[in-house]
Amino acid sequence: MPNDTSVQPAFKPYIPASAQLPEMTIRALIMGVVLGIIFGASSLYLVLKVGLTVSASIPVSVIAITLFRVFQKMGGKDSTILENNITQTAGSAGESIAFGLGVTMPAILILGFDLEIWRVMLVGVLGGLLGILLMIPMRRTLIVDQHLELKYPEGTACAEVLKAAANQSSRDAAGEGDNPNAFAEASKRAKIIFAGFGVGLLYKIVNVALRGWKDTPEVAFGAPLKAGSIGAEISPELLGVGYVIGPRIASTMAAGGVMSYLLLIPMIKFFGDALTVPVSPGTTLISAMSPGAIRSSYILYIGAGAVAAGGLISLMRAMPTIWRSLSKGIAGMRNTTNAVKSTLRTEQDIPMKWVVIGSLAIIAIITAATPLHMNILGAILILVFGFLFATVSSRLTGEIGSSSNPISGMTVATLLFTCLIFLLMGWTGGQYYVTALSVGAIVCIASSNAGSTSQDLKTGYLVGATPRLQQFAILAGALTSALVLGPILLKLNESATTYVPAAQVAPNLVTDVNKLTDTAQLTGTQAEADKATYKVWQKSDTVGGPAGKYLVDNAGKVVYMVDPGINGTYKELPDGTKVAKFDAPKAVLMSYIIKGILDQKLPWTLVIFGVMIAVILEMAGIPSLAFAVGVYLPLSSSAPLFIGGMIRWLVDRRNNKLDRYKTMTDEEKQAAGDSSSGVLLSSGYIAGGALAGIFIAFSAGILTNFDKSIGDWATAHNPFYEGINSNALSMIPYVLIVLLLYFVAREKKTS
Repeated sequence: MPNDTSVQPAFKPYIPASAQLPEMTIRALIMGVVLGIIFGASSLYLVLKVGLTVSASIPVSVIAITLFRVFQKMGGKDSTILENNITQTAGSAGESIAFGLGVTMPAILILGFDLEIWRVMLVGVLGGLLGILLMIPMRRTLIVDQHLELKYPEGTACAEVLKAAANQSSRDAAGEGDNPNAFAEASKRAKIIFAGFGVGLLYKIVNVALRGWKDTPEVAFGAPLKAGSIGAEISPELLGVGYVIGPRIASTMAAGGVMSYLLLIPMIKFFGDALTVPVSPGTTLISAMSPGAIRSSYILYIGAGAVAAGGLISLMRAMPTIWRSLSKGIAGMRNTTNAVKSTLRTEQDIPMKWVVIGSLAIIAIITAATPLHMNILGAILILVFGFLFATVSSRLTGEIGSSSNPISGMTVATLLFTCLIFLLMGWTGGQYYVTALSVGAIVCIASSNAGSTSQDLKTGYLVGATPRLQQFAILAGALTSALVLGPILLKLNESATTYVPAAQVAPNLVTDVNKLTDTAQLTGTQAEADKATYKVWQKSDTVGGPAGKYLVDNAGKVVYMVDPGINGTYKELPDGTKVAKFDAPKAVLMSYIIKGILDQKLPWTLVIFGVMIAVILEMAGIPSLAFAVGVYLPLSSSAPLFIGGMIRWLVDRRNNKLDRYKTMTDEEKQAAGDSSSGVLLSSGYIAGGALAGIFIAFSAGILTNFDKSIGDWATAHNPFYEGINSNALSMIPYVLIVLLLYFVAREKKTS
């Protein structure tokens, strides 16, 4: 039976529809766009590191409120609650686009192509705008008609933050009396976020840029756990992510890392030490392999199989919801089309005709865009899967929140079906790698942005915003973020790119230089020593050397292999300088799916081992996707998430014993924890640490001499960075920020 909506008219937004307050002002929109770019950049950094992002709505709201209050003290005008809502709406688009780009686009490197700027920007822009447009017709069904059924947890929490910080004119419009605590509460929350931002920024700069202490302490084991190891990247952003996602997901991911590093790698070493021949897909003897080489040759495929299976299982589990979402979404579109245009400000959407025209225009551009290598079938698949998963994402976000929304599973399903269709059509050449990835990338970004849009519209519904203006704001935020995040992605890859001398990987390799047209020079640190211009060779086979990008001299002799910064394997420059690569775990999975199906060359035995891990976990009642991501990631990435999750567990366990929590339901306790001081400080840690990481990555390619001299000095003289005690000493500053998080998150006993 359809839901009984007879109770819906009783709902009253915080700001009534009859009220007229400043809303989509130029200053609110510009601030939202700028904050969206900043948080989008930090989210892109995180998704390349660990395959995760966190919602930016609450941090953007608090920062916007604070900056507008500072502007007021300087003689300007304070912002209304509706202006703050426009700012957070425009600012939230960056995070969802960053997730889609980071999950899909780096796969192009693994498939043997370059990260072309136009391809990346087109995917971001077209996918982001399409997701928003596809969600608009569903607003009335999902946000209004199912207001009591779909809670949209992050959107509801964001609305509470906005209401708590409402200025005097907003409270007057809402019919409330004076609330003397509102300003003090908003100021306190803002100070916590900015303090976390400052700590994260300073910590990361001193740690990484100035080599203040070792950034990844690690301990390796001998027999009986030979080749086993435990390490942790002691960064503020990963600590913050662990706190935000909570103990359950964080510990499950860390458990996957423990399986890889303390079970699978030692087991492969134990059984392979006595072998006298390499075991495919490895190319060297297992006895000669380091733990990292074992992981690259075998564990990554096992992890990829587990992640793919976990994503599909989570998608299958959501099938009843998918069916309901589709039917209700289609019904919502029909009802919206037939409904008489409302005159109420709070019920005005962008007109349906412009939604249809915009969506068709985007599909036409996708079909015609040369960098996407798209065809008619691919465009049709984007439209079908885009509508399907935009609907699913919007509804799942309302039920379980954006953090648990299985966007990766939807992308995996899109790629599986797309590649199978291409295989049946006989489309297996390299060009179709790009076509399939473009389909998956646009659908991924569209689904992610549809979920973010629905979350923002829920916030607006609660505070009494104008939906049409919110929709314009998030379209503007998505467009600008996509245009900026594309170049940032390319720069991050370039900053960690290594030019490996041919003698190391492909001695005496030559090619016909007359067939090569593109040219390139070295970038980053190595450019100082070699300013020559080379021909570019995209090698697709493994004869004479691994497939990949090579730089060739005028005689046709290979001089360098270009090892990308994202998912590259060479982590040292020829002079011995360490290079921090980005693992991009989910992008690797996407490339495995495309290449495995279209080329039929994937080591399916290892992949099936991973699938069975996911199946066993599901049979035991354990959510397999988070565990599978942990199997794939380095343990050094999941260990700090575990630490952050355990701090959250200790804090929640202690806070839940306070008197004011005793009357709360479990859902109310969870909501209180999600908007607590600990989450705010963690958000600051994430933003500060991630942005510092981006700036450090950029500067390493510019201030090359300074960076090298700092590294040389730290290696020779800094016991926190190098030496027998460096692992233990480097934990001292990390323990300090862990303790700061714990004590800030603890609530006072007096209410």
